[in-house]
Amino acid sequence: MQRITITLDEELLEVIDRRVAEHGYQGRSEAIRDLLRNGLLESEPLAEAAPCVAVVSYLYDHDTRELPKRLNQTFHAHHDLTRSTLHVHLDAGHCLEVSVLQGASGEVVELSRQLMAERGVEHGHVQVMPAPERH
Repeated sequence: MQRITITLDEELLEVIDRRVAEHGYQGRSEAIRDLLRNGLLESEPLAEAAPCVAVVSYLYDHDTRELPKRLNQTFHAHHDLTRSTLHVHLDAGHCLEVSVLQGASGEVVELSRQLMAERGVEHGHVQVMPAPERH
């Protein structure tokens, strides 16, 4: 591991120190390494064929015409990418789904976009992480 020196203003340093305390890091260095890893992963998409794991979460209006059926059909069409799905009824008309996907980055990202683009999906987020190849 190499040591580097950076200059930070007081306000940013206070934010980092709060993060260290709130998340239980051993010190500033580990917190900054963690922030860098997360920031760099988000800014550099994986190659389309690169193996990945993703968490896709989305909130949708259950009453949108045939939306639950369309979402279910989409997952069945991509059963090889789907590891698990959690379905939560938030109220009489809204549901939250959280799905874990695994496969080639391009396929996983495309499936995530397809799910979140459905009419009736109100909010969505995907987090893609590099992963070892499945055997």
